[in-house]
Amino acid sequence: MVGYLGDLDLAEEVAQEAFAIAAERWPRDGDPANPAAWLITTARNRAVNRLRRERVLAAKAHLLREPPPPSAEQESPIPDGRLELMFLCCHPALAVEAQLALTLRSLGGLTTAEIARAFLVPEPTMAQRIVRAKRKIAAAGIPFRMPHEDVLAERTTAVLAVVYLIFNAGYGGRGELAADAIRLGRVLAGLLPRDPEVHGLLALMLLLDARREARFRDGDLVPLAEQDPALLDGRMVGEGRQVLDRALRLGGRGPYVVQAAIASLHADQPRDWRQIAALYGELHRLTGSPVVELNRAVAVSEVDGPEAALSIVDTLPLGSYHYLHATRAELLRRTGRRAEARDAYRRALELVDDEAERRHLERRLGSL
Repeated sequence: MVGYLGDLDLAEEVAQEAFAIAAERWPRDGDPANPAAWLITTARNRAVNRLRRERVLAAKAHLLREPPPPSAEQESPIPDGRLELMFLCCHPALAVEAQLALTLRSLGGLTTAEIARAFLVPEPTMAQRIVRAKRKIAAAGIPFRMPHEDVLAERTTAVLAVVYLIFNAGYGGRGELAADAIRLGRVLAGLLPRDPEVHGLLALMLLLDARREARFRDGDLVPLAEQDPALLDGRMVGEGRQVLDRALRLGGRGPYVVQAAIASLHADQPRDWRQIAALYGELHRLTGSPVVELNRAVAVSEVDGPEAALSIVDTLPLGSYHYLHATRAELLRRTGRRAEARDAYRRALELVDDEAERRHLERRLGSL
């Protein structure tokens, strides 16, 4: 739609309307034979109606022309329409964070608030980033054309980040998003079979999603240490490890491959916490992320005790991140510093958005 409407806002609005209509009709009438074509046709019809209502159909008639049949030179190398649009939106003329935010908002099914939480920034800040990205596209006349196959690689890193952020939004409970991200990961693995990070991301998502049944009990979040290993999906764990092995055979040592290796170790009983801590150290070297260092601290606490972990946690610049305060509270509880632990749990509750996590934190605070 973006490619031949030429208007990102209009395309986004009519696409969302088409998905809303599908959500209402498909459960009642059954899925269409070609869901993608149905959505495109419905969105196009909504665009026509919108332009008619605004009495500018004559001025914008060129926007509604059917795109010409692709020639051999124009055919997209990407077999999935939604993934193709992600490559289109991840335009190198935009800053990487703008690429990710715009793509997640337009194509990822995430709200501005969810995107803001993913980037650890306030919602108004993220809203402004998305607006600025749209303005830059309009002002600079950035074309929505499929890049040639030999330059897809320069956009792959951003597209992988988009898919992973969609998965993370689904991992918290929106199962349809997680399943969609895994589907996109499979398409990417077929499109770029020699890219180890693509396989690393797919392996990571499979290994994490294998924990879905273990992560929740009666709608409440179950901490990793309390999850029942018998509830892991063994088929997904096996497939995830096979995909990880392929990534390693391709020489993969990047962030997604390392994270997949960590997820694989978490599927073992007992867990090798020393190895997990070492891998988090390597991941921090690759990314410089304080969130990764927070995860390393959790592993260190299992190897060297809570005091060693607190010495890491207390140096991290994550004051507005509720997981930091929740982790710190648990470590303080383990050292017997109950009053400080209560304060840390209260701070985490001030920052948390997810209701399942809120209930978990309230139970932890109540236990003190």
